[in-house]
This record gives sequence, C-alpha cells and structure tokens, in this order.
Amino acid sequence: HGAVASTARHVKAMTMTGAAVPLALTMVSLIGGAAYAQPNRETNAPGATQAQFERWMTELSTWQRWGPDDQLGSANLITPAKRLQAASLVETGETISLGHDLADGLGSDGNRPFALDMIISFDPDRIRDRLDIDYHGGFFTHLDALCHVVYDGLIYNGHDFRETVTADGCTHLGITGLKAGIVTKAVLVDVPRLRGVPYLEPGTRVYREDIEAWERQTGARVEPGDALLIRTGRWARRSALTDETGTAGMDASFLPFLAERDVALLGGDTAHEVRDNIPGFDVTVVHKFAIVARGMNLLDNLDLEEVAEAAARLQRWEFLIMASPVRVPNGTGSPINPIAMF
Repeated sequence: HGAVASTARHVKAMTMTGAAVPLALTMVSLIGGAAYAQPNRETNAPGATQAQFERWMTELSTWQRWGPDDQLGSANLITPAKRLQAASLVETGETISLGHDLADGLGSDGNRPFALDMIISFDPDRIRDRLDIDYHGGFFTHLDALCHVVYDGLIYNGHDFRETVTADGCTHLGITGLKAGIVTKAVLVDVPRLRGVPYLEPGTRVYREDIEAWERQTGARVEPGDALLIRTGRWARRSALTDETGTAGMDASFLPFLAERDVALLGGDTAHEVRDNIPGFDVTVVHKFAIVARGMNLLDNLDLEEVAEAAARLQRWEFLIMASPVRVPNGTGSPINPIAMF
C-alpha cells in the first residue's frame, strides 16, 4: 500500500506539471482495477468505501491537466478529431430527442414543480408564455456546469467555492464554457436489456461489471472523449407503474472507470446517484467525483427510452450526440434537449 501511495503522489505531481499522462493512466488502471475488486451485481452490495472514494478524489483528478485557467475540464477531450469520428457514425440521418418533457401525466418535480404561465391578449391578439423552472434535481433534463458542485470547499481545478460562486453567479466554470455546444460519440449502455428486465427497480446498483459485460455483448467500446449514457429504464417504470418514487443508480465502485477510459461526459436517465451509495457517507459521490475531481459535465434525467429502442432496432449502440446549453451568464447549468443522430 505504501508503494502504491508513493507512486500515486509521484504521478499526481507529474500530471500537475503536464507530464507523463501515459504513466498516470497506467496508475489509474492499478488504482481502479486490480486494487479494488468489483462486487457481483447479483448481491446489489455497496462496492466502495469512504476511504477509497476520498483517495480517488485526488489520485484520479484532472486538476491542472489543462492548466490553471481551464474552463472546460473533461470537455477538452472532445477534440475536432473526436467530433469527426462521431460524425462518421451518421448513416441514416435519424434524430431522436434525449430530453424528458418538463411535465408528464404524473406532474414534474414534486419539490420544485415546473410552471407554465400563459400570457394571452385579445386586443391586440398576442400569445406568449413565461417558464418557471428550478431545473437541478432528480426530474428535469439538464446539463450541470463545473461550478455546480463543491467538495471540501473547492470546485473543479481547486478554485475556492466561496470566492468563485457569488450572488452574481459563477466567476469561473459557468455553463457558457460550453457555448459552442457538445458534439461527440455517445455509447449507450442499456442495463435493463443486459439483465433481461424492462427496467431496474429503485435502489438497484449499476456496476462497472455491467458496462464491461455490455461492451462484450454488443461490441460497443467506451473511448476517450466519449459520452457514456446509462439507461436504467427509469421512465419506462414510471409509465408502467405510474410510480415516481426512487431510482436505480451508479454504484461508487464504478467511478475509476471514468478515469481509465477518459470519459468526457456522463449522462443517464436518473441523476446518477443510488441511495446509501457508500454506507454511512451521505455524499452525492458520482456528482462529486465527476464534476469536482474530473471536471466532467453531467447530463441528468435524460429520456433514453426511444433511443434505446432505435439502437436495438439498428443494433448500433454508438452514435453521434449533440447538445447546446442555454447561454446563461455565470450559470450553474442549463435545461437541455440533447439529440442523438444515427
């Protein structure tokens, strides 16, 4: 353990100066793979400890990888070459929305519901509307900015939370960093289809084992610069059972996978977290690791039902994804309607 810790510190120091990235990735493989065995998904047991998570927050971070003034984090991995690779996947031109409606037959966010205020005039005839939406949380489809999440008083790249986020918004790392939009290759992992069920029940954990089994089964491969999309069947369950309580989510033990594969963007049909992820440690570990440690924007509460059906019909689990956030100055994120193109 002492040798591993010493090597990790050395790799961290080299990474901060911009050197030896291949060595760092080798160390990531050791830290995320051999050192921490994955639990069997049949047990649905927690697969990580608080101590492991706290080590990953530093050992697997991307702080200073793209310099002290970086505004993009892992979105830097979406290079022109990666966009061209994504564009090369387009064959039929079919497009599918990955956004969930702001309200459905069961309503919207119970704590922060969506409101549509219609403004209608008859003299002269004029129609418009005002939207009221507090989009962060577990219902609305949205994109998290890198200033949205704090861990130990810091946001991504070591910026002090209290100095960065003020009543005027985020002075660094706001959502307008992505004003040019996101275009990259998406890999859809359909966990219910893998497990032979229509949807996962609330509290079900998704493991690295699921992602790797899906890769073996489909031939899809999560690569650097990709958007990793995880389907749990959340909206299928809500529709079938008219039940809006609870979701499945990612077990904390999968987090090193994001670093090993250099994932640029993580999305799912939930807000990613599973309840009691690390027993006794009440922290939104997926958000903390992805956004604070990795500088990775998150797509929360996607609707992956239609795209999963299309992918199954076409037997194509890799496709182009594009998304453009609303340019909210200094904003912590944006409601969003991502589009998949086959």
